[in-house]
Amino acid sequence: MGYTELVGRGISATDLRKHLTGGDTVAVTARIPANLRDSAKEEIVLRGTTISALLRECLIDETVRQDRQLIAYAHLRG
Repeated sequence: MGYTELVGRGISATDLRKHLTGGDTVAVTARIPANLRDSAKEEIVLRGTTISALLRECLIDETVRQDRQLIAYAHLRG
C-alpha cells in the first residue's frame, strides 16, 4: 500500500510515521545556502545528533503535519 492510500484512509499519525521511516535508505543531495548549513551544524551539536537525523525528523514532522491538515479539511468539506 502506498503513501497516498494510507493518508486517504486516515491512518493515525503514529502509523504514518512508521510508514515514512520504513524502507531502505537512499542518498539525497540538496543545495542549501551556506548560512543555513552552518546554522544546522550548530543545531546538531546542541542536539547531539547528525544532520541526516535532523533532516529526517524535520521532513517527517512536516509531512505528517501537512497530511493531518489535508485530511481534516477533506472531512470538513465532506
